[in-house]
Amino acid sequence: MMNKLLKLMLAALFLFAYTQGYTQSAKKSKEMLCKGDYFTEAEGKAFLESQKNEYSTQKEWMKRAELIKEHILKGSGLSIFPEKCPLHPIIGKTRTYDGYQVQNVAFESLPGVYVTGSLYKPTVSSGKLPGIISPHGHWSKPGDVGRYRPDAQKRFAAFARMGAMVFAYDMVGYGQMGELGWKHDHPEVLKLQLWNSIRCLDFILGMGADPEKIACTGASGGGTQTFLLTAVDQRVKVSVPVVMVSAHFFGGCVCESGMPIHKDVGFQTNNVEIAACAAPRPMLLVSDGGDWTKNNPEVEMPHLKYIYKLFGKDDLVQNIHLPNDKHGYDINKRAAVYPFLAKYLGLDLSKAMNPDGTVREDMIVIEDQRALYPFDDQHPFPTNGIRSNDLVKWN
Repeated sequence: MMNKLLKLMLAALFLFAYTQGYTQSAKKSKEMLCKGDYFTEAEGKAFLESQKNEYSTQKEWMKRAELIKEHILKGSGLSIFPEKCPLHPIIGKTRTYDGYQVQNVAFESLPGVYVTGSLYKPTVSSGKLPGIISPHGHWSKPGDVGRYRPDAQKRFAAFARMGAMVFAYDMVGYGQMGELGWKHDHPEVLKLQLWNSIRCLDFILGMGADPEKIACTGASGGGTQTFLLTAVDQRVKVSVPVVMVSAHFFGGCVCESGMPIHKDVGFQTNNVEIAACAAPRPMLLVSDGGDWTKNNPEVEMPHLKYIYKLFGKDDLVQNIHLPNDKHGYDINKRAAVYPFLAKYLGLDLSKAMNPDGTVREDMIVIEDQRALYPFDDQHPFPTNGIRSNDLVKWN
């Protein structure tokens, strides 16, 4: 009887200690979150100025970049990658348009976790194609959602007409992933979103994209995914984060700042340093006067130039600033991006822009959102598929 009572007391003490430890750990993790306007504009600028003292040589920056990468992976719970399961891609019928074609695609990023998206390719090609993956931002208005938006479809198709293989995919909880039951407002959505992006690279490379010509570009939350992925995965050779890189703004969504990737005991970074982890790979910042990127020419860009200059490659980072524009990936932003990607991926710019610099997109067909779903009556959702963030098995 005494032994049984003692065991119960020990079990209760263990449970109490475990609960207290878990509570303290969760509290610490929450305190380390850098959400939204975590810095003021002045604080963001001052932080970058102070950081210059931490790296005055290429070697010192590379050490700092590795530390930043480690904290992104640690904070997102990806310090140790899960075993990569077979992708088991499900590829739909080809729809052919003027100079490009589209196929709806789904693949497994983890057992039962199906990433939904569409693959765009030129109608005529030879050899390995440059590859572009494109995460999207937080556009959720019915008829104007994520990768289905007209401006998104235009750039995917234009990239393909220029000669690239393009994979556009749903963020967790958006588009068909949302209709299947996934939630974007989840404490670990950043972890799954980043992992899905890593697996998108696996997918496009598996489809035959040129490993030396892989780019990533997205706007807003898709810009965040662009620089996070580029920071942790060297397979991204060219990055174009649009309207997102800011010294003071850290992202307001859980997929950007809902896990402690920016701060830890004795460690602090911001999205400018994270974006700089791309160095010396070519990078274009696109900014505007209507959001938190309004200071890019005076604050963020000089710091990025400073870091790229440590490699003797300051010409490889550029900024197109549109002071009269607002947040988005509109035609002016696309007009800035097309020449940059054409240059560094070896694409045919004449397929997307006229000699006078105006954009050529009038031949592109805007498809209905549901036409871009990989799962339908003819292609049912797999029986092994899961539909909830809480059912994901990471190990």
